[in-house]
Amino acid sequence: MIRFLISGLFASLLAGCFSQPPAPAVDRVSAAQSKTTAAPSAVVPAVASGPGYYTVKKGDTLYRIALENGQDYKDVANWNALANPSSIKEGQVLRVAPPGVTPESAGQTVAKPISAVSVVETRPLDSKPATPLASNENVQRQPRVGKEPYSDEAYARLNKGESAPKLAEAKPEVKPEVAQPAGPDDVNWACPTAGKLLTPFSEAGNKGLDFSGKAGDSVTAAGDGKVVYAGAGLRGYGELVIVKHNATYLSAYAHNRKILVKEGQMVNRGQKIGEMGNTGTDTVKLHFEIRQRGKPVDPTLFLPNR
Repeated sequence: MIRFLISGLFASLLAGCFSQPPAPAVDRVSAAQSKTTAAPSAVVPAVASGPGYYTVKKGDTLYRIALENGQDYKDVANWNALANPSSIKEGQVLRVAPPGVTPESAGQTVAKPISAVSVVETRPLDSKPATPLASNENVQRQPRVGKEPYSDEAYARLNKGESAPKLAEAKPEVKPEVAQPAGPDDVNWACPTAGKLLTPFSEAGNKGLDFSGKAGDSVTAAGDGKVVYAGAGLRGYGELVIVKHNATYLSAYAHNRKILVKEGQMVNRGQKIGEMGNTGTDTVKLHFEIRQRGKPVDPTLFLPNR
């Protein structure tokens, strides 16, 4: 009886083992394919850069960026859809040239490839001259001495031992001077003050000229143009006026005691635009700059002699 019970128990255990569901199989090919077809990571859109663009650095203001690139800050704000000139952030890329500008018009140097021109003539080694000579006996050759052009007379003179006649020395043609027409971006410059020069231009230091004077002395526009800035938003310049003369030149007048013009106003050469003062500095003076496509240049190269 006990043997029958053990046999029945063993049979039921075997049946339980064989009745368990099989372990799930892993399709390795499908798993590999699922990894390769996974959704790609998000792509960060590229930011425009290169000629005509500027990346904002720490401490920059829109006014200074515009000055350094020879532009009206209102135009820069408009090109970049900036409602508030103070809203720029470090690392932001700004357009600082009109849309559609080329690298050349943006003041950038563009390297152009030089096309190679072949100047080597090829000819088979066994080729013959186009006009072969029958013999060398009756050939008249150019005299070896001197640089006189060949002629029958020169050849006869050489055989007689005579020297070539001296030629009259050619005189260079003198052409009358022709006045060069003024370019579209030329400015009829004038000195902005009657004060004496204190500090000359220096690329490494002073970006313009400093003139002495008394508080209230007249500051006048150095050329015809449009006032594109009037205020104290550029650190180190005090009360500042910037006049845009054309697409190439700006002029700046710093440390005024009083500004007499408004942004957007057209001014004429010699017109009073401010009064000399000491805002942003420790002494009464006028700091004057000329900028060519935003780059400071020596004003003495443009102003008339005093």
